[in-house]
Formats: sequence, structure tokens, C-alpha cells
Amino acid sequence: MAVVEWIFGELSHDVSRRLHWFLFFRGRSYKSQIYKTNDSGLGNDDNDYSEGYLFDPYEKKWYQLTFPFLPPGFSPRSSSSGIVIWVSDKAGPKQFIVANPIAMMFTYLPPTQTSRMCPSIGLVATDSSFYVMVAGEDMPSQFSVKNLTTESFLIDSVANYYFPWDITSALPNLYNSESTRMVFVEGRFYCMNYSPFGIWSYDIATNQWNKIQTPMHRHLRSPSLVECRGRLLLVAAVEKAKLKVQRGMRLWGLQDETWDEVDKMPQQLYEEFEAVENNNGFDCVGHGDFITITILGSDKVLLFDFRQKVWEWVPQCPYVPPYGSGGGELHGFAYEPRLTTPVMNQLAILPPN
Repeated sequence: MAVVEWIFGELSHDVSRRLHWFLFFRGRSYKSQIYKTNDSGLGNDDNDYSEGYLFDPYEKKWYQLTFPFLPPGFSPRSSSSGIVIWVSDKAGPKQFIVANPIAMMFTYLPPTQTSRMCPSIGLVATDSSFYVMVAGEDMPSQFSVKNLTTESFLIDSVANYYFPWDITSALPNLYNSESTRMVFVEGRFYCMNYSPFGIWSYDIATNQWNKIQTPMHRHLRSPSLVECRGRLLLVAAVEKAKLKVQRGMRLWGLQDETWDEVDKMPQQLYEEFEAVENNNGFDCVGHGDFITITILGSDKVLLFDFRQKVWEWVPQCPYVPPYGSGGGELHGFAYEPRLTTPVMNQLAILPPN
């Protein structure tokens, strides 16, 4: 049975049911590929984003999706409420393709006002509203890339708001986000900052940036921010030989600007993970009760189930050749397969640029 038919059957019986799934793509890490593409002037040949791989964490099953509407030169960057956005790879004003992959609906947003290389991108969508922001990697000239501004786009059919791309704030002087990924929790976007190490939050109501300290910040490796159960979590490896705490993978939750440890990976599994990861780095995505951990340079995926308190390896995706024999590393997004995404209808009738 095709995934679309299965989802239609499941959701038609209970339209309120939410599926906290994940959507994976294979290829190089986004930022390294973008710089390679723009430095060489060649297309994005190393990555094939015309297909994706849906993972059902409840049944541990994989499904394949294809995106025939997707032109070359676009990479998946964010997702929310059944919507995925692909963003142009080429340096310059960024173009956006907004799509519901299950319904095969897609549309284009107007390009950003500001030329950018590889900005951080945040997205939050509901049935009636759509808000996307880009931050940093401004290009004041062809040969200059600086972290200067935040730019946002908003449409809200209930409030009858339409605000096309506009500069909404200046970036803090010490802003230096390498992840390009933003996480949305209760009215704020969050992103990791490097050198100095920390976390930035952006309030979409006030357009204000604030700095948040991290736990054990000098001893963390490959930190990732994820959203689970409406809460911001930090996932990272703790690796410092002189620490009194054991090396391993830990999770902290943010509550009123205070971090509390909420779980850690069993030590035997962490040693298995460490052998596969081999200091190459990893990335994490949260959705509902689940967190997935993907390893750079590998097609293996780890899953943590908050409800069951279980850590386990995910079955190999049958649609992806093994890494090193034509396959590529996997990069994931939280994804809620939905038959309808009403806000797409509003986006489709936007006025021309």
C-alpha cells in the first residue's frame, strides 16, 4: 500500500489524529554543500532531494516519497504542520518552495529582500498562518558575508495580515550560528551559537534576541536543540576525561532559563554509538515523544522514545543504499503527514512580487 493511501485511510477515520513522524533526505550536510556549490559554480550534484524517506516511529516503518515538482538547485530547510520548505542554494535573494508533500501541493514565496549565502531558517505554520524567518549570512557585496539582519515573512488569514519580506531586527554582535536550523517553542525561535558558545532565542512578537547559557558548555560535543512535547531540549555528548560525570549522551530541558537533565543514553548503547560516530559529529531532531539522532558520514539513525524511555537503533531504510556504496548520510526533519494544509491556499494566491 502506498504511503499516501495508508495515511488517507488512517486520518479519514480520525481527522484530529496527529502523526509525529520524521522526513529524511540523503546527501551532504547543507552548509558544506552550499559553500561548495557557490564556490565552484556547479549545481548541487552530490545531493538528490527529489525523493525523501518518511519514518513512522510508532511502527518503525519507512516509506518513500518523491517530489516531481522540485527543480534543481533547492534544498530542504525546515518543516512545520505538514509543510516542508525548500530554499534556493545559490547565493543571492533566497527563493522558497513551500509544499505539502503528501497532497502534492506546492507554491513559491516571493524572494527575500536581502542577498544571503546560507542563513539560519525558522518556520512555524498553522491552518491559518505561516511565518518564516531568515537570519544572518547577509551579503552586502558579492565578496562579503556577514551576520547582520533578521528578515521575516508572515501571512495570517484569520487576522487578515500579510507582511511580505522585511527586515525585522539587527542581529546581536556575537551572533554566530553554524547549524542553520532553528527550533520553535512557545513564540520563540532558538538556535545554537558558536564562538562564543551558547543559545540565542528570538521572540517573534517583539523581534528581540536574547542569549541563554547552556549546561556544561565547555564539555559538550555536537549539541543540538530540539522541541519535544512543547519543550526546548538540548541533546549533546559529554566528553571530558577529567569530569566526574561519565562520558555519554545526555538530554536537558529548559524551564524558566534553567536547565534540568531529563535523560541519558544507556552506557553500552553510547559505546556502540561512539564507535559508529567516530567523532564525525551528529544531529538531532525532536517531534512529539520522539528524538532521532543521525550521524555525519553514516546512514544509521538512533531513536529515543520519551514515553517508553527507550533508546534503540532504527531499522535500515530499505530505499537508501548502504553508506559508501552509493548511499549518503541522512538528514532529518520533524514532519506531520497531513492530507490538508489550509494555509497553502492563502500562499497560492499571494500577489506577484
